[in-house]
Amino acid sequence: MTGQMTGRVMFYAQHLLGIGHLKRAAVLARAMAAHGLEVWVVLGGPAVPGIAFDGCARIALPPIRATDASFRSLVDEHGVPMDESIKEARTARLLDEFASIRPHVLLIEQFPFGRRAFRFELMPLLAAARVASPRPAVVCSLRDVLVRKSDPERSREMVALARSWFQRVLVHGDPALIPLEASFPEAREIADLIGYTGYAAEPRQDPPPPGLESGRGEVIVSAGGGAVGEPLLRAALAARPLSRAVGLPWRFICGTGLPETVYADLVFDPPPGVIVERWRSDLPTLLGNAVLSISQGGYNTVLDVLRAAVPAVIVPFGDGHETEQAFRARVLADKGVVTLVEPTALTPESLAAAVNVALERPPAKIAVDLDGGNATAREIVALCPGRET
Repeated sequence: MTGQMTGRVMFYAQHLLGIGHLKRAAVLARAMAAHGLEVWVVLGGPAVPGIAFDGCARIALPPIRATDASFRSLVDEHGVPMDESIKEARTARLLDEFASIRPHVLLIEQFPFGRRAFRFELMPLLAAARVASPRPAVVCSLRDVLVRKSDPERSREMVALARSWFQRVLVHGDPALIPLEASFPEAREIADLIGYTGYAAEPRQDPPPPGLESGRGEVIVSAGGGAVGEPLLRAALAARPLSRAVGLPWRFICGTGLPETVYADLVFDPPPGVIVERWRSDLPTLLGNAVLSISQGGYNTVLDVLRAAVPAVIVPFGDGHETEQAFRARVLADKGVVTLVEPTALTPESLAAAVNVALERPPAKIAVDLDGGNATAREIVALCPGRET
């Protein structure tokens, strides 16, 4: 890190299954570093290739991941269920690093509106922050849409924790598109804490990267991190010959989290005109050149689609109790920006029909704030010593 530093930031980011949280954290961390902040990113999940935290220090806690979309079973890197010894090791490391860094801002991703299973380490961290010198500003970094809880008590608990322990809740979204209270009505009770940063999209590259023709004239099928992407990938493969896009090249980007056995099956002898790849770091470029995007509609992919203004079919992930992708996709579908296939209705035939519809109409352009990285960095700089809060 170069240049005059304006403050120290400790940024806690725990991903469990997909890569959306981690990718957004990387965008935010790099933006803060570019604004002259010293940033330590605490990573609590498995390593993910292709996601960079340039300009930041990284602190790796003993990694924990979810075994499936229910998030009920959390295991370590060897598949051993998280037990007290793992909790104690993580907590001790986290508190030691906090004491060493002495941050001016403690930024915590998602908690208390998620990551409840990590209260064992986050509550001691918050307690340490309250008595620390210097005492850091404590800030929540929050996604635009929350998963709705069936138990009202859980929502009341989130509000109480935010009110008691946090000075700011930075929502990485645009209220003109989706205000937080649309998925979390209780947000009205902490409106004085909330600030919208805009969506944390990857910044445009200037000059543009090489390979500008990549994806030209293609249908791009992307499964995000891939951990739960198999149904979409297989349905898309079967939908291609049924759709009007059968004569176009289809590129499948499976994601690093797709099980190796599934990837091996897909990559082995694909039909003519089908390209199967594990990962592409230039997905925004591909979408900018594509004829059509087919995806699950995760946070980061939606931002890439909006920026590219490419016709899009979204099949949101909806297993377990996950409602986030479906909520966002329905908002965009209602505005005519994307064509939606409900996950419960996914078949090759329904997907092919959606492809035909998406290709027949131009995508509706929508004005959305995508500069959330820089806006977040400015908010954090303002909370550092010598700055106006």
